[in-house]
This record gives sequence, structure tokens and C-alpha cells, in this order.
Amino acid sequence: MLKKLLLLLSLIPAITFAQTQPTVIPLWKNGAPGFEKLKDVPEQAKDYWVKNINNPSLTVFLPPKGKANGSAIVVCPGGGHRLLVFNAEGVEPGQFLSNLGVTVFVLKYRLARDTNSPYKIELHAKQDGYRAMRLVRSLANQYGLDTNRIGMMGFSAGGEVVDMVGFGDGKGDPNAADPVDRLNGKPDFLVQIYPGPLYVPDAVSADAPPIFLLAANDDPCCSLPTIKLLEAYRAAKAPAELHILQSGGHGFNMGNRSKLKSVNTWPQRLADWLSDNNYFKPSTERPKVMHN
Repeated sequence: MLKKLLLLLSLIPAITFAQTQPTVIPLWKNGAPGFEKLKDVPEQAKDYWVKNINNPSLTVFLPPKGKANGSAIVVCPGGGHRLLVFNAEGVEPGQFLSNLGVTVFVLKYRLARDTNSPYKIELHAKQDGYRAMRLVRSLANQYGLDTNRIGMMGFSAGGEVVDMVGFGDGKGDPNAADPVDRLNGKPDFLVQIYPGPLYVPDAVSADAPPIFLLAANDDPCCSLPTIKLLEAYRAAKAPAELHILQSGGHGFNMGNRSKLKSVNTWPQRLADWLSDNNYFKPSTERPKVMHN
């Protein structure tokens, strides 16, 4: 009897650990279209990064029990399209946002600049971004989501994926064999954290998704794309909020590792914006900030 009890107790940590692992959902059950034969090629992961992604997927971070508010965000980590900074720009924002009641889906998209990659940014990463948005909408009933409060968030190169998806029309194909592909792929709001310079639009429409922008002024790569996005929004009189930190450089992630207080606390600025724009609760009308 004692041996059985000790065996049971020894299994409890393993059982608990298994239960807390996030769910991973492939974007396509049979693999990415045209690359199905690569579906089972294993990913490579070490320290903070993941690469060799051939079976793009969503990793789900659920809010604590009773805290879900019906909003959702698809998070696109950065990494220069060579790898994904999955822990600091995927897991950590997933944990932060889910604790606010947001259901988070971290996207592992295909990497065009990975070694011997057969993929192209403007084709396959974009395809993964659109598929992620449509797949999340298809899962709305399963996860209790409001299909009018599904946003997209990008860091660095992940911000380039967001630009490609966020400023397209997002219309699904009504004749698609896969019902997921018939759904709207356009995000309801955008969060861009030091987004990369590729695919920043010269202009946006007045009904562009409301956007939260943040970068450091001394970021040699991505402060200017952030400002360019704001200028496009101002010209369109579309709702936007921009935060330019004095210092922080590039790649400060969720701010946890910086010695600068302004960098440490930037996620709270995002939480405030999400709250001010009613993304934590159903709303038929979003606040509009118009410029003269």
C-alpha cells in the first residue's frame, strides 16, 4: 500500500506539468499547402529561439479560470525571418496578455531567411498570418471569443507579418473547400512593438484597424517604421496611439530584462490602451481619435 502511495505522489508533478502545457494547433491539419511532405520535419529550438518551422502553428495561452473577457490576440514573434524569439516575444506576451483576460495565440510562421528555406516572406509568412487570423475566428465558439475583438500583435519581423495582414482587405474566399478559408482574415486591432521596415504601407484607409505603436527612439532599425505608421494613420484620421521611449534600443521584448523603468513598464501602456478602447469588454462603438 505504501509503495503504491509513493508511486502516486511521484507522478503528481509530472501530471500537473503536463496539464499546464499550452495547446498547440497546426494551421493546417495536413501541413501547409504545397509543403505537406515537410509537415513532420522537426523544429529546432535552443535557449530563446525556435526555427526550421515547416508546420506553422498556434500556441494557445488561456486566461485564468473565470477571467476570460472574450478578446483574443494573435502574437507574431520577431527574429529577422531567420528564427523566432519565441520565449521573450511569444511566451512572455502570451502570459502577460492572458492574465488580463485575453486569449492569446502565438504564431509560429514559416521563416524565409532560415538556412536553405524554401519559403518567401511576402508569400508564405503572409499566408500563415492570414490563416492564423481565420483559424482563430473559426475557433470562436470553442474558446468563447468575440469575433469583433480579435487583434494581431507583432515584434520586429513579426510586425512585418502584421503589416501584410493588417492592411490587406482580409476577405475570405466564399468558394474555398476549407470553411476556415472563407472567413474574414482582417484583425480588429493592431499592436506593433518596434515593427520591421518591410511592408509598412504608404497610406492607410480611415477604417484601418486601431493601432498601438511602441519603439525606442534609439532603435536604429525600427523607430522610423513606427513613426511612418503613425503618419499614415494621422493622414487617414484613423485611431492610433504611439509611444516613443527615449532609450531601449531594439529587441527589448516585454521589458523584463532592461534596467530602464520606462522599458520595464511599457506593457502597462498597452494594457491601458486595450482597456480604453473597450477590447476587454463587448462594445458596439470604439472610441475614435480624430486629427485636424
